This record gives sequence, C-alpha cells and structure tokens, in this order.
Amino acid sequence: MAKKKNAAKTKPVILITNDDGITAPGIHNLVEAVKDLGKIVVVAPDKPQSGMGHAITIGQPLRLSAVSTFFDGVEAYQCSGTPVDCVKLAVDKILHRKPDLCLSGINHGANHSINVIYSGTMSAAVEAAIESIPSIGFSLLDYSIDADFTAARQYARLIVEQMLKKTPEKHTVLNVNFPPVAPELIKGVRICRQAYAKYEEDFVERNDPNGRKYYWLTGEFVNFDKGKDTDVWALKNNYVSVVPVQFDLTNYQLKDKLEKTWKL
Repeated sequence: MAKKKNAAKTKPVILITNDDGITAPGIHNLVEAVKDLGKIVVVAPDKPQSGMGHAITIGQPLRLSAVSTFFDGVEAYQCSGTPVDCVKLAVDKILHRKPDLCLSGINHGANHSINVIYSGTMSAAVEAAIESIPSIGFSLLDYSIDADFTAARQYARLIVEQMLKKTPEKHTVLNVNFPPVAPELIKGVRICRQAYAKYEEDFVERNDPNGRKYYWLTGEFVNFDKGKDTDVWALKNNYVSVVPVQFDLTNYQLKDKLEKTWKL
C-alpha cells in the first residue's frame, strides 16, 4: 500500500491550456489523450483567443472560475484572459508551484512556419518555458470544428510519453503539428526546422450598413522554403512535425558580425 501511495505522489503534474477556449474539441481531445499520464489541471480561456500571440492582460481585472462539467474527473478552470494569462494564473493561484509539464492545444489549425509568432497556442507554451516549465504546443492542420482528432490524440500521447521518460531541459518548448489525415496515413514523426513561409496578406475594403468603411483581413499562404527538412514539407507529406523553438530571439551570427565590423 505504501508503495502505491509513493507512486501516486510522484505522478507528474501536467498543466493543459489552449487558445481556442475551454469548450473547444481540441483541448478535450488532448486531455483524453494524456489524462492517465499524470495529475491533469486545465486552465484555459473562457472564449476563443486565437492570434493573440504573447499578449497579457493589463489594466483590467482577470476572472478565474472552476468548472466541473467540461472534463470528467479533471480539475479545470476557465479564465477571462489570454492563453499566457492562463499559464501565469495557473502557476501562481491554482497550482502554487510549477507543473512538471505544460501542454497547449490541440489547436484547430496549423501553427507551422511563421504562424508560431502569432499563435496563442504556442505563446502559452513559450510562456511556460520562460518560467522553466518544459512545454509542448500541439496543432492540427484542420480549422473545422468537426475536425477528426484521432491521429492527433494518438501521436500527442506518444510525444508526451517521450518527454516524460527523461526530465527535459527546463526551457524546452516543442511546436508539434499534425497533418489532417487518418492514423494509418501518417508516415511517422519528423524533427524539423521552421519553414520560411507566410501569408501574402490583403485587406478587403467594405462598407457596413451605415456606409462606414471597414477592412477584413484575407490572405494566401505561400511557402518560400523548398527544403525537405521543414515543418511545412513534413505536414504536406503526412508526417507529424516537431520543431524545437526558443524564446531567445538573439541573432548570434549577426551579433558576431556586428561586433567585428561596427566601429562605434
């Protein structure tokens, strides 16, 4: 009996959040995929927060409330703030400690290439890594509310198990994307680099019923990177892409060059 109690105490604490909101199918699929791998605590936005990047709430109060009906047997809270707010509040006001692992997602839509900059999903994961909490952001390349998360669930679990086998470096953050195909069509997992790809954007100009102009952001995704070691290539070829990312944005190559060439 004592051994069982000790084993329970050593179960890792896993914080789960997202940017699509606490009712989104993606986060429910992620909880289902990993709920027996540790003590799960969910802290997620009470409404969609896509594209929020690393925004935090300043100048207005944050609301945090427990919810008991969304996840069967899992401690869960909804927050009025951004994904980054959720991580900060979870550590300070709910867990009162740093979790062993933070998972964000599963996002409805890809967060490959430049999307990692704008993504609330990835910003939550990055925030955790800033706080010395190893983290993973998960995204499925399917924006539909009816997206099939079968393969994403399966591979998310495998990747989390891999992370839990050995204590990862405290600032580890992985950007994981799943192709929108059935499990039997996935060829495997690729460790990738971030592709140079982005949206060629356009703002459509329209008039509202009162005749006032407004603008609607549109765009076409363009891949400028033809490498076969990128996340975009992997997803296009039915691989799960895993990109290790970092919050240190220093361009060390340029730093070395400027130190040698600038005479100030």
